[in-house]
Amino acid sequence: MTKLTKGEKSWVLYDWANSAYTLVVTTTILPLFFKSVTSQAGLAASQSTAYWGYANSAATFIVAILAPLLGTIADYKDKKKRFFISALMLGVIFTLALSFIPEGNWIMLLSVYVFTMVGFAGANVFYDAFLVDVSSEAQMDMVSSYGYAWGYIGGTIPFALIAAMIFGHERLNLSEIDVMRIGFAVTALWWAVFSIPMIRNVHQKYYIENEAHVVTKSIRRIKETLKNVKSHKAIFAFLIAYFFYIDGVGTIIKMAVVYGSDVGVDSTTLIMVLMAVQLVAFPFAILYGMLSKKFGTKRMIQIAIIIYIFTCIYAYQLDSVVEYWGLGMLVASSQGGIQALSRSYYGKLIPKENSNEFYGFYNIFGKFAAVMGPLLVGVVSETTGRTQNGIFSIIALFVIGFLLLLKVPEIE
Repeated sequence: MTKLTKGEKSWVLYDWANSAYTLVVTTTILPLFFKSVTSQAGLAASQSTAYWGYANSAATFIVAILAPLLGTIADYKDKKKRFFISALMLGVIFTLALSFIPEGNWIMLLSVYVFTMVGFAGANVFYDAFLVDVSSEAQMDMVSSYGYAWGYIGGTIPFALIAAMIFGHERLNLSEIDVMRIGFAVTALWWAVFSIPMIRNVHQKYYIENEAHVVTKSIRRIKETLKNVKSHKAIFAFLIAYFFYIDGVGTIIKMAVVYGSDVGVDSTTLIMVLMAVQLVAFPFAILYGMLSKKFGTKRMIQIAIIIYIFTCIYAYQLDSVVEYWGLGMLVASSQGGIQALSRSYYGKLIPKENSNEFYGFYNIFGKFAAVMGPLLVGVVSETTGRTQNGIFSIIALFVIGFLLLLKVPEIE
C-alpha cells in the first residue's frame, strides 16, 4: 500500500467504506432480520428465501436499466463524481431507514432494501470507472485487488461490533432485533464517513468535453457503441463470459446466509462463519493480484471459476455445521480475487475516455446476470421445496462462463 498514490489509496478506501453494507445488509444481518420477521409472519422458509431472491432481482434490474445511460452521461467533464455522490447518498439514507421499519412489516422492509441496493450498486458503477482515472494499466490488477482485500477488513470491523452486541444483547438490555436496527445505522454512518477521502481525492482524469443535449447525445453514443460491436470484439466477448460466471458469484454472496439458515445453521454460527470469510478473503484477494502478474489475469479468473464449481457441488451435499465452515472457506479463497481481476481486466480492455460508458455496460451485464441467478435459486427452491437444489443449479452459470472465457484474449 505504501507504493500507491494518494488517489489510489483513497479509491481503495471506498471499498473499505462500502463493504460494511455488503456484509451487514446484503449477506448477514438483514437476511437474518428478514428471516426472523417472515418467520413471525408465518411464511415457510423456502417461500421467504424466494421472496429474498425476488427482491434482489428487482433491485439489480433497476440498476441494470439505468447504468448504461447514467454511465454514458458521466463520461462528460465533471459529471462522474456528481453521479457517484448522488448514488452514494441514496444508499446511505435508505440504509439508515432500515432502522425505522415498523415491526413485522416485511413488505416495507424488502422495499427499502431495494432502494439501498440501487444506491449501493449505482455508486459502484462510477467507483469502478474511476479505476482508470487513478491507476495505470500496469498497476490495475494490484490496485483493484487491494480494494477488495481492504474491503474485507473494513467490512469486518463494524460487523464485529454489531455481532458482539447481538451476542451480548441481554447484558445491554436490548433484543436481538433492536441490536440489528442499531447495526443498520452504524453501517450507514461507516459508509458515509469513509467515503470522504474518495470524494475529496479522486478526480475524473479522462472525460469528454461538455456539450448541449447531453442526454440525447449519450443515447446516440450508446447506439453507436452497440452498432460497432465488431470493433470492440474483445470487450463484448469478455462481457458475455462475465455475464454468466459473475452471476454465480453474486448469487452465492446474496443467498449464503438464507441458505445456511434453511439447512439448519444457527444465527450465531452464521455470523461467525461470515466474519471468518472476511478475514480469510483478505490475503487471498491480494494473492490473486500477485499471481496474475505471473500466470496472467484471465488464467487466474478461470481458476477461480473452477473453485466455484466445486463449491456448488460441495454445498449441495452440505448437512452439518462443520461442512458449512468448509463452504465458507472455499468461497473466501476466490470471492475477492475473481471480482477484483474481472474489474481490472476490463479496465485494460476499454477506451479510458469512455470508461463510464463501458463500465455502464460492465454493470448492466453484471446486474442483468444478478437478476437471473437469485431468480433461478428462488424458482428452483420454491418449486422443489429444497434450497440445495437451487444452489446446485448455479453450476450451469459457472460452466458456461468458463467456456466462453476461453475465447477471450489474454491481456498483459
